[in-house]
Amino acid sequence: MTADNEMEIKEAFQRAQKGHNNKAKLVASLKSRYNKLEDKTLFHEEFVHYLKYAMIVYKREPTVENVIEFVARFATSFQSPPKTEEEQQQQQEDEEEDEEDEEDHPFLSFIFNFLLESHKASSHAVRFRVCQLINKLLGSMAENAQIDDDLFDHIHQAMLIRVTDKFPNVRIQAALAMTRLQQPKDPECPTINAYLLILDNDSNAEVRRAVLSCIAMSPQTLPKILKRTRDIKENVRKLAYQVLAEKVHIKALTIAQRVILLQQGLHDSSEAVREVVCDRLLPAWLLRLDGNVIDLLHKLDVENCAKTALDTLKAIFNGKPTEELLQDRVQLDNRKLIPVDSLTCENVLYWRALCEFINAKGDEGDEILEQVLADAATYADYLHGYLRVVPVLSEEQRADFNHLELVMTKEFVAQQLIHLIGCLDTNEEGGRKRVLAVLQEMLAHPQTPSSLVSLLTEKLLTLMSDDHRRIQTVAEIISDVREPIMEASQPVDKNASRRQQVQLAEVKVRIMEAKQTLEDCITAQEFSRAAELKDSITELENNRNQILQEIAEINQPADKEIRSEKNDPETLLRCLTMCAELLKQMTIKTPIGPTISALMSSLVLPSIANAHPAVRNMAVVCLGTCTLHSKELAKAHMVLLLQIAQLDEVKIRISALRAIIDLLLLFGFQLLSEAAATQTALPWQSPDRQEEDAPAVAEDKAEDTAQSILVMLSEFLDSEVSDLRTETAEGLAKLMYTGRISSAKMLSRLVLLWYNPVTEDDTRLRHCLGVFFQLYARESRLHQEVVEESFLPTVRTLMNAPATSPLAEVDINNVVELLVELTRPSALIKPSTNTEEVCVHDYLAVRMCGEMLKDPTAPEVRLYAKTLSNLELSRDETVRKDLQTLLQQLVQVVKDRVCLRALEKMLNQLVDSREQAELLIASALQPVDVNADEAATEDPSKSAKRGKRGNAGQRKVCTAKGGRKTSRRAESSEESDGENVPESVSLMRPSRRAKTAALEKTKLDLNTLINQEANVS
Repeated sequence: MTADNEMEIKEAFQRAQKGHNNKAKLVASLKSRYNKLEDKTLFHEEFVHYLKYAMIVYKREPTVENVIEFVARFATSFQSPPKTEEEQQQQQEDEEEDEEDEEDHPFLSFIFNFLLESHKASSHAVRFRVCQLINKLLGSMAENAQIDDDLFDHIHQAMLIRVTDKFPNVRIQAALAMTRLQQPKDPECPTINAYLLILDNDSNAEVRRAVLSCIAMSPQTLPKILKRTRDIKENVRKLAYQVLAEKVHIKALTIAQRVILLQQGLHDSSEAVREVVCDRLLPAWLLRLDGNVIDLLHKLDVENCAKTALDTLKAIFNGKPTEELLQDRVQLDNRKLIPVDSLTCENVLYWRALCEFINAKGDEGDEILEQVLADAATYADYLHGYLRVVPVLSEEQRADFNHLELVMTKEFVAQQLIHLIGCLDTNEEGGRKRVLAVLQEMLAHPQTPSSLVSLLTEKLLTLMSDDHRRIQTVAEIISDVREPIMEASQPVDKNASRRQQVQLAEVKVRIMEAKQTLEDCITAQEFSRAAELKDSITELENNRNQILQEIAEINQPADKEIRSEKNDPETLLRCLTMCAELLKQMTIKTPIGPTISALMSSLVLPSIANAHPAVRNMAVVCLGTCTLHSKELAKAHMVLLLQIAQLDEVKIRISALRAIIDLLLLFGFQLLSEAAATQTALPWQSPDRQEEDAPAVAEDKAEDTAQSILVMLSEFLDSEVSDLRTETAEGLAKLMYTGRISSAKMLSRLVLLWYNPVTEDDTRLRHCLGVFFQLYARESRLHQEVVEESFLPTVRTLMNAPATSPLAEVDINNVVELLVELTRPSALIKPSTNTEEVCVHDYLAVRMCGEMLKDPTAPEVRLYAKTLSNLELSRDETVRKDLQTLLQQLVQVVKDRVCLRALEKMLNQLVDSREQAELLIASALQPVDVNADEAATEDPSKSAKRGKRGNAGQRKVCTAKGGRKTSRRAESSEESDGENVPESVSLMRPSRRAKTAALEKTKLDLNTLINQEANVS
């Protein structure tokens, strides 16, 4: 090759480094020179020679990136331009006729072969640049470009190897390079299988993001992409939602998948993820449904996920102006109501969500609300008319699924209509009274479905502000429901009626005989006798009339209004539901009056022994809520609640357990001592003797009761019933956080329960305990001491767990790191400013040293030795001397090399810190400026120590999120840059001048290396 030719390639590479140069001109110029050459071999070698200078640079320098971009453009410029469909068809016909395959351009094949030979280089920079170049070469080719099958296979095999590279940046580029090698229709496609493996197992978030950005959509890949919406990293979750919005049609998802996506996305802890769901996913779904929100609700099955549907509608409303909301409103009639015949689950839920959204605007939304909702009186009549026609199913109809589905739909619509009461303007007295009257009537109506009773009661009580009026109203409704007024008639007694008929016949016969005798006497002119007979006849006729009247009364009995008490399960459940809602709505300071006491004695307590489980459960809820209003009631019924919590069905036990936890949270364990004091007086003892013995006996009895409660709760933690176990753990967490319980043993149980693989699927339990540990330990020094006391028992339990126990699978190192992080002095919300004060880690270090001295050959010694270096020790000289003494003893008895190195390192740190402290004290005694001395001694030493200890403590701990995030963020920033992956976090953009200055400082110039090489040659 001539010198001019060498300069041409060299000059092209030099110019390509500068971003302002037109790369198209450089490519065209170099391509024209290449085409004129007959022997291309020297050109290839020279080109690769200059390319290698860029390939050995790992850092993303602008000059290197420009060179890589230039090489990709030049290599792909030899491909023929994209052809039209007609040209492609003509080419296919020509190929079929000639049966000749067009080969790739020699230069492009040469570059690919060079890169594939270099992909196994020992330098991670070279491997990174190889994958990057292959990615850019394949990406720069036309959509209908074709490459040789052998070359395709070689690229495929090489990139499959590189996606398992040690360095994340190499894996990213390799994954991006395989984008065009996917075959979504092939279920055994190696590229897609590699992508799925990366999504599930790659530890680097940027690699997972890179795969998400380029993976093809198919039934095989969709579940994995959905799983990434629950990724631990915010950036990955955000990109997963973006990909679903752009590439997946809403009809390709099942109803459950749509609901889960919205439920998790709208409540994600990251605001950026929530914004993507609201701004990208929901608009994309609506766009594919022609903007029909009601149709979107049809896709979500609102009857089973009303809360998610409401959140979705709120997110849609937030992105629309008010005028558009009024245009999109449901079809209302002139009364501003949806006609009853047109009510569906979707449009009534949309109506409710729209009214609640406008109502939440306050005064601003009042005028708008009047356009979409009727006045209170009109709406009350509308609601009353709908609720009266909601059917109640018989036992036979309940077995028919069609009838059941119809009734469930009507009940759902009724629930939404009842919720709309909260949006009504009830300031006007007439409308408010009408609403109250309708609610009271529907609660007392026997045909009102039981599923609506709680909601109706809640809305009724919300419209009343006075507790006494609430109590009186609900008590009257309960009385009407349980003891309805009925018209009762007495049955006709047939025997009595027959006797009266006989008496009547006898009287008639006697009257006839008397009249006959009277006529005979008159004929015989026996007038005195005739007068007597006439009086007798009058008396008999009166007797006859009386009998006739009695017979008439018996045959037409008078109806009477009487009250009959109903004790069927459905009636009791309705009454108890109203009572429970009343007790919940009452303020906690409202005392228990005669009305509530009467309800307790006549309704609640008898229902606890009812045979129907639902009735018993609601009765326990009422009892537990009622005892919160009265300490005396709590004392009286605490034992009953404890018995129910141990003996009844699971659901009822959980209700009783909640009541017990609430009572202990409100009144504390002193409630047990006061309850015991009322039961300790012995009748055969004298009053003076009773007064002397009562306090001691009550205290002992209270301690026994408290101990028995803790034992019961501890047993519940081992229950196989997931709900009972979770409720117990949550209750214990509340009691410990509020200071009602301080037990290292119980805390150890909770830690072991959190790590136990058995609870892996119990999301609520894991989330509750995860939040509790952080809040509890950071709250105060006393809480950290409890955690420190639980350290050794927890470790012993895990170390001694048999192989068959689930605890044998727990990573002990992770548990130890968690406890160390929780007890770190700097983790406190209000850390102590006195650095000389003995901290919790000092005690923990002494405990671990003591354990190691007990048995220096135990397997946990290595764990303790490693943990010692992660502790934040105070500057107390006494503690440090004691630790130094213990460590010196350990060094003499421990034989394990790993442990010895860790102990010696710790010992050296203690010695060095003591020497530094002595030097600081000596320098402080010299006559120097006090301010300078403080600045020179305190701040550097503190920052250095805290820095060292902070770094040492940043381990992979589940709840120590600060440490884990820092380490992973550092790894991502150093090893992966996320090229070609959409950005996920919006940062503040620096000014243009700042950018220019930063680029000038970090600019790398390859010309120096190229010229140096030329001079040497």
